[in-house]
Amino acid sequence: MFALHFVRGMHPEIFQENEWDAFTGVTIGDVFKKADSQKTLRDQIPSWIEQERVWAIALLKASLPALYQSLHLDDLNLWSKFSQSSACEQDFPASIAKTLSLFQQVLIVQAIRPDRLQSAMALFAFKNLGLKDLSPPPLNLKRLSKETLAGEPILIIISPGADPSQELQELASTEIGRENYREVAMGQGQADLAIQTLRECAKEGEWLCLKNLHLVTSWLPVLEKELNALQPNPNFRLWLTTEVHPKFTAILLQSSLKITYEAPPGLKKNLMRTYESWTPEQISKNNLPSRANALFSLAWFHAVCQERRNYIPQGWTKFYEFSLSDLRAAYDIIDRLFEGGREFQWDFVHGLLENAIYGGRVDNYFDLRVLRSYLEQFFNSQAVGLSQLRGGNAAPFPASVSLPNSCSIMEYRNVIESLPEDDKPAFFGLPANIARSSQRMISTQVISQLRILSRSVTAGSKFDRELWSNELSPVLNLWKKLNQNSNLIHQKVSPPTEQHGSPILSFIILEQFNAIQLLQSIHQSLAALSKVIRGTSLLTSDVQSLASALLDQKCPLAWQSKWEGPEDPLQYLRGLVTRAVAIQNWVEKAEKQTLLSDTLDLSELFHPDTFLNALRQETARSMNCSMDNLKFLASWKGKIQNAKLQVKITGLQLEGCSFDGNSLFENQHDSPSVSVVPSCYMSWISQVLMSDSNI
Repeated sequence: MFALHFVRGMHPEIFQENEWDAFTGVTIGDVFKKADSQKTLRDQIPSWIEQERVWAIALLKASLPALYQSLHLDDLNLWSKFSQSSACEQDFPASIAKTLSLFQQVLIVQAIRPDRLQSAMALFAFKNLGLKDLSPPPLNLKRLSKETLAGEPILIIISPGADPSQELQELASTEIGRENYREVAMGQGQADLAIQTLRECAKEGEWLCLKNLHLVTSWLPVLEKELNALQPNPNFRLWLTTEVHPKFTAILLQSSLKITYEAPPGLKKNLMRTYESWTPEQISKNNLPSRANALFSLAWFHAVCQERRNYIPQGWTKFYEFSLSDLRAAYDIIDRLFEGGREFQWDFVHGLLENAIYGGRVDNYFDLRVLRSYLEQFFNSQAVGLSQLRGGNAAPFPASVSLPNSCSIMEYRNVIESLPEDDKPAFFGLPANIARSSQRMISTQVISQLRILSRSVTAGSKFDRELWSNELSPVLNLWKKLNQNSNLIHQKVSPPTEQHGSPILSFIILEQFNAIQLLQSIHQSLAALSKVIRGTSLLTSDVQSLASALLDQKCPLAWQSKWEGPEDPLQYLRGLVTRAVAIQNWVEKAEKQTLLSDTLDLSELFHPDTFLNALRQETARSMNCSMDNLKFLASWKGKIQNAKLQVKITGLQLEGCSFDGNSLFENQHDSPSVSVVPSCYMSWISQVLMSDSNI
């Protein structure tokens, strides 16, 4: 994000009119007046373009018509290599590439191949800034401490999952002695203790760390006054840590030496950081190569756990704050395991790391299975060469990394240096095409940050009729277009009652009721926004918060609280109306009792999981049995025998592998991020019937 912002600030001449706005989505061409429907748009876009990218291409065509015309996208032979390439940002058709600027190439990748947008943005930044890498080298606090002064606080700006406490303690132990280093974790009731400790440390020449200042932003002016009054001992150092906070005092920021402290991107840099923090003596202790191998296993495990966070939600389901303190605690366990010639108890290592240290942060069953799998893979006698000592064959370290039979820290650093700069999905046990998903997620975040950065700080907080009219017209025009032939915004519906009887019918009517309620609520809020822009109504706090979210291209929380749809407001509105219209058909079929005999697409529902539960409830009623006695069953081979009720489901999609109805296939690096699954039958079956028929 910073690199792209920097290039735009230093070299504005390389961006042609509307290109940056089209890239960040600040102004979007009004495609919707030119196309009456999705079908019409599909007809206007070359057939080799994926259905999912039709809107993006249409926006490119409307925003930058001259660029679009020069691309000759109708020529499939010209673009076939680009469309299938695993590095399409470097595989533009030669005749086209000559006519394009570097940034225009980024725009084309964004429209057609967003799964390579992060790489295209990085390549653009490299070439314009003359850099080989956008990531800084690992931060070494020991080297940094030589640049510090007694009268200048060192402010460490931390990111989630990065904690410098352990590194600071180890640095203080070597520089001034552990007894001369003190910490105060800021929070309620700690202010007086912090001031008292600050005065004592400044007088005695000790080091002090005040942690988590973002929790006490209102107290920071008091800290500033105290710092101005101090006459510190030359050996005194004040370390401060904080997360990013909008109310952090500007004066304290300006008077401090500022450092950003975050987990370095990529497995290689992560490992280098760990080996920067370990000393040669820590690796060579007891002169046991198997111990040094075990420590490399630990460093690798720690790096994999942290870097897997780049693949949320496919890697971990959420962001876990694995930190240096976890690594330190695990180091002590490995260290103890190799003392005194004890029997190697890998179950002991697995148990502590899974249940107490790393696993103590994990609260999802599926994530815990991943963690357990890593522990079994990295911490065993084969992986660390112990079987070789006992006369067996040492299996290679996972990911085809060969570990040295040595205790030299330099040899392990050489192994790390030989690793590729870009992480291979195999390092994490993830599908070969996982980078496609992560690139889309990361590039979306980068563009969102750039969009906010390009606007003035006050743009979202102050009413500017011209700004609001220009930037919000795409949303208002789309909403008008989506509802012009529909009566949903005026339709009156009632919530389901007990008289409906059928659980499925009750669910469908409730789904319809909630859809129309949400649709009408959004219509009222957008109508109020439109009136404010036209000057026929006064600005209210609700309209202000709605406009602020939409100006940032974010879906308002009021909408998301009723349906957790897409983050992009335009996609959200299209998805809402599409589902609301589709549910009308579901209601008609359910009332005629023909719903279950039809092929159903679960993506037309807001809550497809609840539909399957309603099917379970209706099956239990028709079979006169308990819901607990039913098991869910899916069949790609045809109808399910002995099923009282069953539905044929279409439109399912699969991520992580491919499926043809018979077998699962591993994804290759050029496999699509998501593949379509054949239609299948689903039903709830009695467990007794399942055991009797050996299904």
